[in-house]
Amino acid sequence: MKSILQLTITLLAAGSLWTGCKPHGEKEPVNATPRPAAQVKTATIAKEARLATEEVVGTVRSKQNAVIAAKVSGSLQRILVAPGQLVKAGDWLAQIDAREIQARLDQANAARELARKDVERLTKLLTDKAITQQEFDAVDSRLHVAEATVKEVDSLLSYTRITAPFDGVITRKLADAGDLAVPGKPLFELEDPAVLRLEADVPEAAIGRLKLGLSLPVRIASVETNLTGVVCEIAPTADPNSRTFLIKLDLPVVAGLRSGQFGRVEVPTAEISALRMPFSALVVRGQLEIVFVAAGQKAQMRLVKTGKHLGNAVEIVSGLEPGERIVVEGAAQLTDGQPLILQ
Repeated sequence: MKSILQLTITLLAAGSLWTGCKPHGEKEPVNATPRPAAQVKTATIAKEARLATEEVVGTVRSKQNAVIAAKVSGSLQRILVAPGQLVKAGDWLAQIDAREIQARLDQANAARELARKDVERLTKLLTDKAITQQEFDAVDSRLHVAEATVKEVDSLLSYTRITAPFDGVITRKLADAGDLAVPGKPLFELEDPAVLRLEADVPEAAIGRLKLGLSLPVRIASVETNLTGVVCEIAPTADPNSRTFLIKLDLPVVAGLRSGQFGRVEVPTAEISALRMPFSALVVRGQLEIVFVAAGQKAQMRLVKTGKHLGNAVEIVSGLEPGERIVVEGAAQLTDGQPLILQ
């Protein structure tokens, strides 16, 4: 038993001596193979100025619309159109009972004919000096009054036929055959679907940067195409309740764009300066946003926070400094510390 214990102590001492004899600083071999150098394209990041914008909601409306009402009183005999129907300027929309006005026109025509015959008869008498000039002038004045009455009643008769003032579509029908038409009472609503605009209420803080003819980005939820609206009207005074100014923007002709749709317009509010880089430089891994900086021919991984996306570019809120070179092509396959071959 004693000899076995002595043998164990001897072996431990020999192992300690062998360990102590290892050269100083020698490391265990590493099995990981370093990644090869990656060929990438870089760019220098810098601050760029832009206009900060605010989205304002609005409604698409027709630029040309009308509420059509009767000019004379009478019963509606016929309604010739329905909501959604396309009409041309001058098309017949409705007919008002014209019998009463027609009777007045017949009376006016008879009075004019009688006055004309009196003038013809008295003209001969005036030539023969059988009557005075004053008597002739009185009869001649009755003829002029009768002719004016005929024109007046004839105009009233034309008003019994209600027509479209311009090309468009009937959006609402507010009366039916048999209803009483009264001057000023709406019968139809008509609008031109070919000329549309966006109407929006803009805060007073942004109204100073708007002017007539300015082009602004517009988004309509049901229209996939990016639209550009041109400011055509700016209200000179603010709404005292909302403290906003009404603006109107002409919209291009686009399929699917209709009156009454909901829209948004980007209104400039201030000029700001921010770091901007190509969107291709951003690497998203899970919830992390990463950019690789070219530092000393090696890739240095940086966590960043992005801001507004501007087409193919994105703004950087934090994580980078102006003047740093970042990888803009080939960043998705890089790892931290990997050697780089810069293009």
